Amino acid sequence: MGILTYGMHISLDGYIEDESGSIGFGVPDEEMHKASNVQARDTAAFLFGRRLYDVMEDFWTSPERDGADPVEAEFAEIYRATPRIVFSDSLESVPNGCRLVRSADARDEIMRLKAETTGTLSIGGPRLAASVADLVDQVDPYLLPTVLGGGTPFYPAGHRWDLSLAESRVFRASGWTYLRYTVQR
Repeated sequence: MGILTYGMHISLDGYIEDESGSIGFGVPDEEMHKASNVQARDTAAFLFGRRLYDVMEDFWTSPERDGADPVEAEFAEIYRATPRIVFSDSLESVPNGCRLVRSADARDEIMRLKAETTGTLSIGGPRLAASVADLVDQVDPYLLPTVLGGGTPFYPAGHRWDLSLAESRVFRASGWTYLRYTVQR
């Protein structure tokens, strides 16, 4: 059975983007990016809401990524090789390597994927995660030493997760902290 994990880069006060919609506060250093590459390599599929899908596709499928920093180029290669599923009602089609599922079908599709997949299903996007919060098995935030004071929250409003710490790692140079929690049922 697959493990549904929800993780993103977030500010210390729990936001994935600032009040203007920017994620510019969360640029990883090489050490952190290498850790993300290992995590991505172990991912069976990326599950995205529309907005995060657009950001990820625009950036990581761009030909410029191939000539980028070697750590970024490695992530781009891993990203393109990993199945990507976007949950959207407004998209009409997606490129090869991606699959489109209507948002109304998210719960059923994610339950099917969990039943049929061995490995990690990485969900990204706070709205998508909130719509299936009770299916999340693991929460994996990368905490940044930044307080934004507002923006788009990482954690779904009105949903409680009781968590058990399974792993933590501090990236000393940047001050970022990776946390992996198991959701207690």
